[in-house]
Amino acid sequence: MSSTSRRYRRTACTGLAMVPLVALAACGSGGGTDTSAEAGSGKGTISVWAHQGQKSEASALQSAVRSFNSSQDKIKVELKLIPEADYTKTITATDAAKLPDVMELDGPTMANFVYNKKLAPIDPYVSAETMSNATDASKVQGEIDGKHYGLGMFDSGLGIYGNKKLLDAAGVKYPTRLADDWTAEEFTAALTALKAKDSDGKPLDLQETGGYANEWGTYGFAPIVWSAGGSLIKDGKAEGALDTPAVVSAMKTFQSWKTYVDPNTDGNAFAKGHVALSWVGHWMYPAYSEALGDDLVVLPLPDFGNGPKTGQGSWAWGIGAGTKNAKAAGTFLNTLLDDTNVTAMTTANGAVPATKTALAKSPLYKQGGPLQLFADQLSKPCGDIDITKSCVAVTRPVTAGYPVITSKFSEALNSIYGGADPKSALKKAARAIDQDFSDNADYQIP
Repeated sequence: MSSTSRRYRRTACTGLAMVPLVALAACGSGGGTDTSAEAGSGKGTISVWAHQGQKSEASALQSAVRSFNSSQDKIKVELKLIPEADYTKTITATDAAKLPDVMELDGPTMANFVYNKKLAPIDPYVSAETMSNATDASKVQGEIDGKHYGLGMFDSGLGIYGNKKLLDAAGVKYPTRLADDWTAEEFTAALTALKAKDSDGKPLDLQETGGYANEWGTYGFAPIVWSAGGSLIKDGKAEGALDTPAVVSAMKTFQSWKTYVDPNTDGNAFAKGHVALSWVGHWMYPAYSEALGDDLVVLPLPDFGNGPKTGQGSWAWGIGAGTKNAKAAGTFLNTLLDDTNVTAMTTANGAVPATKTALAKSPLYKQGGPLQLFADQLSKPCGDIDITKSCVAVTRPVTAGYPVITSKFSEALNSIYGGADPKSALKKAARAIDQDFSDNADYQIP
């Protein structure tokens, strides 16, 4: 996400757009879908909107469009790049009839755009090959009631980067596979051992610079809720899911880690060797790998009882509900989501490829690659409903009410980190979420 700090820019690449998501829930008429997309002739000019993220991402997308346009003469794509800080707000403020034929969307906003009748199902217009080659995690993010409204070129994941030299010096044994994950207690014990060998007693980076009352708070630390057997919302209710005794206990543990956390004001604490562990996502690998070389290890997040969990989801592509040429839109998406373009994009931004074939060939994420852990996590998707011990990658709630969920949860998380009582903070957040859902008929999409 492009924003004022380096960390937010890095996070943006995972689709965690730092916009006021809570504003989305109140926009548009809502109350059901209107899949008014017309198939059209499959020929002619189509408009495409995308966020203008990293320069390398924009270049990869522009190259994909040029290649598509030059490869045939039936369809011409006109690409419009919109600054990332304005992108989601622009879609929100634009009438469905004036939206493009194809548009990029940040994963967590999809359900809200469906609710407000701005997206059409893509299933009738993309090929069976394109759909079957999408990773299961990517398909889960884009699905509502059996219909797919978005597919991504790339996905995301969380882990803990470790400095092998510092871990070994403190005598800390660490996991490198999902099967060897730390329990929360073992993670805390590791922090204690590392603290004893750390010059300032702060061996952990939690990317706290911008606080946690934002999408990083939800993406980065909702896995603690899920790993404790809880959920941000279940069966339309946050009470009894977000504020369970197990989640409260897990949040007390999270709160206790603050004493070990380096404020990381320049964003380089881990790269400079000031901390031994950094809780962040795949997007930091290039900088960390360059800084640490062979001393860099990648670990799963700790297990709070329901298995280790990670967030997932990122930018995706959909078809505007008001398009008059969905066939042409689908043809373009088939090309955009092929291995050539997915590989070019993920090489540009370092993200996890969201197609099976590109993922299998990725130097970073393939079996035996340095970031195989992220691919292993995404190969065990939970979706957003049935979060069992056997799955790992959890999709943020696919509901038009997600903006309120993330706002209230991240506010609670931020206050807990600041010293607030976890039980009271979580109960307050749960009540606020449930009140909003009640006021909006549970954001049901018929």
